Amino acid sequence: MTGTLDEAFTSHRPALLRYFRARGANEEAEDLLQDLWVKLSAATDVAPDDALAYLYRMAHNLMLDRRRAALRRRRREEDYHDLLGDTDETPDAEHVLLARERLRHVDRLLASLGPKTDYIFRRHRVEGIAQKDIAAELGVTLSAIEKHLQKAYRAVATSSADPDASAQRPLSETRDDRR
Repeated sequence: MTGTLDEAFTSHRPALLRYFRARGANEEAEDLLQDLWVKLSAATDVAPDDALAYLYRMAHNLMLDRRRAALRRRRREEDYHDLLGDTDETPDAEHVLLARERLRHVDRLLASLGPKTDYIFRRHRVEGIAQKDIAAELGVTLSAIEKHLQKAYRAVATSSADPDASAQRPLSETRDDRR
């Protein structure tokens, strides 16, 4: 790098950094400034008439190069996704088996809480029926429905927190008889 380019870069470094940021480089501005320094260091035989104009032209070209590279990368990724098409997101056999076992465990757990709690939980969480509609259907208060749901949620949460421990103890022990 010639002395004039080195001096121009050093004295105008903050302005060049602002130039990059003003053109959308944001967090890449420092990286672009470093790239500019490397390119200037490699240019040993360049002696421009206007060192500052030369620096800004190089800065502009670096921004263009980054944008072109980002566009090529985005096109490559789009082409790759188009080539793949719809990927098969079917879970493997092991995950299916584990999920089925977990579902069987939760089914047994809910059944152990009593038929009313089991029914209310399934109507609300699986079928999406509003709590007030279930209360009207069963002829009970909304508060009673909420208590049954809390009982079921607590049991499922406890079971989920430690699936190994809940699988090893009898379901009667997972029951929460507190009222």
